[in-house]
Amino acid sequence: MAVPTPHDPTRHIGPYRLITRLDPPRPAPPCRRFVARTADGERTVLLSAPLPGADPARFAAEADAARRLTGPWTTPVTETAAPGEPPWYAVPYVPALPLPVALAVHGGPLPGATVRAFGAALAEALAAVHAQGLTHAGVSPSAVLLTADGPRLTCYGAVRAAAADGEPRTGLPGIDPGSLAPEQSSGGRPRPPGDVFALGAVLAYAATGHTVPERDELPPALRPVISACLARDPADRPTAAALVSALAPPAAHGTVLDPAGSPLAPGWLPGRVVAALARQSAELLAVELPVPAGP
Repeated sequence: MAVPTPHDPTRHIGPYRLITRLDPPRPAPPCRRFVARTADGERTVLLSAPLPGADPARFAAEADAARRLTGPWTTPVTETAAPGEPPWYAVPYVPALPLPVALAVHGGPLPGATVRAFGAALAEALAAVHAQGLTHAGVSPSAVLLTADGPRLTCYGAVRAAAADGEPRTGLPGIDPGSLAPEQSSGGRPRPPGDVFALGAVLAYAATGHTVPERDELPPALRPVISACLARDPADRPTAAALVSALAPPAAHGTVLDPAGSPLAPGWLPGRVVAALARQSAELLAVELPVPAGP
């Protein structure tokens, strides 16, 4: 599946008509994501809503808190549901593929250089989230979008206040069990080391096609850093900030992120993924929404 799945363009969420569902059926994402457009065609957004069975009040509160998140490789929340509406939030749309779709388009696991590149970017994003006293607690393969200029962490309804969340949780709807740190699976509160474990599972998925690989399945160049992220003891895992430099490619091959945090260098994505992003953009530009009825 190279482009989003078709959706009923007459369905609305808030002021937006849904054009297409962005997510594949499996693995399930931490939230539902749609490409949507205003009736006048002026704005196209990536719109997120909670999964069935999720706590809508909690999703709404955390989506509102996500408007204050800043940092690289995160897309700012620009709009949320009005009070009394079912919860949703919107971010500006750019052509994007969920990580599982990118693997399907590529025909299997991604090249090691690609995994290392977007891993460094995601580590930088998590380091910024952790510096704000937050834990994402929803990092999983489906929560990662790949765009032409870098990855994006999504599903802000899963963001947790690391110090304030007093509710033990055994998991979140739509989270791949392989992405849950052992301490979270047993009911512990979300903490930054849990995000690092989840990032390790995401990198393992990108490199092998599943989140719980055998150690020997991992590419030798990535095996030490991914294995460190997946340590059962949280104290044995690196911090997100340490992962930024650990995942940076050797200087002889050029850097992925310069000190100013510029976008990833051209060529970091495989050609088939780039072509799928271009195709998605062209198909969405060609969509014609029904004309609103007159008074």
